[in-house]
Amino acid sequence: MSELSEAPDQALLSLDTSIPHSARVWNYWLGGKDNFAADREMAEHILTVMPSLVMSARADRAFLGRVVRYLVAEAGIRQFLDVGTGLPTADNTHEVAQALAPECRIVYVDNDPIVLVHARALLTSSPSGTTEYVDADLRDPEKILLAAQATLDFTRPVALMLLGSLNFVVDTAQARASVATFLAALPAGSYLVVAHPSAEVHGEAMEEAVRLWNDAGSSQMTLRNREEIAAFFDGLELLEPGVVSCSRWQPDSAEAGAAEVSQFCAVGRKP
Repeated sequence: MSELSEAPDQALLSLDTSIPHSARVWNYWLGGKDNFAADREMAEHILTVMPSLVMSARADRAFLGRVVRYLVAEAGIRQFLDVGTGLPTADNTHEVAQALAPECRIVYVDNDPIVLVHARALLTSSPSGTTEYVDADLRDPEKILLAAQATLDFTRPVALMLLGSLNFVVDTAQARASVATFLAALPAGSYLVVAHPSAEVHGEAMEEAVRLWNDAGSSQMTLRNREEIAAFFDGLELLEPGVVSCSRWQPDSAEAGAAEVSQFCAVGRKP
């Protein structure tokens, strides 16, 4: 039985479990239990044309851990704005950050009521840090920034985390405008972290997987190429190795970075 079916929140009363949901499909690929039959069926259907998406999901999660550790331990970041949180799994942003620096402050943002249920229940902070949740959409950065001000100090550097969320803003101009609004509000020394699906590696198979999702999924998504992802970092100092497969961003070992996946990523610093 899915753990979602037991979550005690009014948001579940209007939940249509017959429609696959991106966060629950992703949760299934990560080996989680927070999914329903429709999610599992869609996940398996997509895997028939793109079996390596399980590897992509797990590489994306591993990238989150590596980049948060880098930002805390090497860049000195103590504040995170994580937009498009998704369903909590193991090693969430606040857990990785606060394990290194317990005083870290994290604001999670998502626009899905199911994510809200789980975030409130599971995304608890260390005693010396802070973890808060904002119910808002990436397309409304002003609302997010206003709410986040209650937790984050925007006179000090912030890491803006956009992992697997910009691909659900299909209009590229709108996506870039949202990122620009966020970055304009953040001080020098802040960071932008993006993870985004691309057809750079698996080409037609990835395009077919997205088509299957858009035909039956709960929200439309798009792929972007390396140049389009890099454009989100205009005006920033792009960290090495630039826009690459998630598995190849500062991998823990040569073996870990050997296989490219279809989830690309990049990290940039605001000068």
